[in-house]
Amino acid sequence: MTDKNLNKYANRLVNAFLKNKIISPLPTKYTKKISEAQKLRKLCESKIKKPISGFKAAGTGIPVLKKLKEKEPFYATVYKHNVFKNKKTVKINKFTMGIELEVCYLIKKNFFDLKKKVTKKNIKKFISHIAPCIEVVGYRQKKKGIKSLGDLCSDFGANVKFVIGAKKKFKNQNVKNLKTNIFNKKINQSVFGNTNTVYIDPLNSLRFVLDKLQKDKIKLNKDFYVFTGSSVGVVPILGKGIYKGVINKIGNVSAKIS
Repeated sequence: MTDKNLNKYANRLVNAFLKNKIISPLPTKYTKKISEAQKLRKLCESKIKKPISGFKAAGTGIPVLKKLKEKEPFYATVYKHNVFKNKKTVKINKFTMGIELEVCYLIKKNFFDLKKKVTKKNIKKFISHIAPCIEVVGYRQKKKGIKSLGDLCSDFGANVKFVIGAKKKFKNQNVKNLKTNIFNKKINQSVFGNTNTVYIDPLNSLRFVLDKLQKDKIKLNKDFYVFTGSSVGVVPILGKGIYKGVINKIGNVSAKIS
């Protein structure tokens, strides 16, 4: 039986998500512990009837997991209206936390027919394309910073928008230890990173998400994206204009922040 208050707060958050509004913070009872945050996330997602583009891994930075005393990341659903093509404009507000640079994969829908245990080896045959992407992250609540993984999980994985760069056909590209850089030339801001900070590497992060989808019996009847987590942490947006991300050997992506 669903907690009435949980349902009330889920409705409030879903309304904010769909109407792009900012609401007062939800009680920490539902957002602090990851187990409670997962209940809220799943309930919110069950109320959204918009098309799904894929799923994101979050909390993939091992130092962050250790700091927050969590054992593993989590995943959240990503909706089509929040996924943009390269060079598109993303509007932000004062509760936008920052910007990230990630590797994303396009996964064939026949993954959902897999009956075996998900491994890094057996998922490769389901990968169609690979691409760099930018994620803008933030809350739909009047809150800032990350006090717990539940803060992110409970608010649609803190996803605001994804912008996807040019896709390449997957040819077993090595994604371990690739240098990354996100920058805004106009304001002279530049942050360097590495794909080895993404839950060992992006392929392992992909395995994590696909394993969770299998265990949660999630199924789609179309190909879908998996966004694997930031290679640069959460980079504060210090000014508006064009942010460009470069992932060595994978490609580049740009988003205009306004």
